[in-house]
Amino acid sequence: MTGQFCCPNCEDRALAFDCAICVYQAKGVLRDLIHRFKYGGQYYLRRLLSEILLEAMRDERITTIPVDAIVPVPLHPARRRERGFNQAEALAKWVAKRTAIPVLGCIERRSYTLTQTQFDRSERMRNLRNAFALRKNSVVVGKNLVLLDDVLTTGSTLHECAVVLRKAGAESVRAITVARG
Repeated sequence: MTGQFCCPNCEDRALAFDCAICVYQAKGVLRDLIHRFKYGGQYYLRRLLSEILLEAMRDERITTIPVDAIVPVPLHPARRRERGFNQAEALAKWVAKRTAIPVLGCIERRSYTLTQTQFDRSERMRNLRNAFALRKNSVVVGKNLVLLDDVLTTGSTLHECAVVLRKAGAESVRAITVARG
């Protein structure tokens, strides 16, 4: 995909991240692959999906400022136990392996929220308010970070995570996802 996409759902919102790079739309085969990875236990798909994230990492909005760390969006511990893994963390580790940029698990999900899939934009924002916090002893002051998740739909999850990082002193917070919903 060439050029930049400006989301009509986001243009009236002040988001805490500097930019979000989503190379593809979550449609068709890609949507199916993401669902098979995330919900179907097909963990091996992390390699294929990470290749898409590596494309995003080559975007000039990422490459112009050196990245200090990749920050995966966390799952609540109960959801992680349900699923068996955190999809964002699995993808981040694979991207880190290929880029030599460390993964920084500095955000935790404090509250168990309902799945975002059935909510509209305002419900998603309400559902996630104060759901995330900086992990104890995590230091992000002055760091240039890349938040990583599988899908960006309304940007609410990435926004709430970026708020936490900004309040903790991160210099920049950019986001990458496999796809946009």
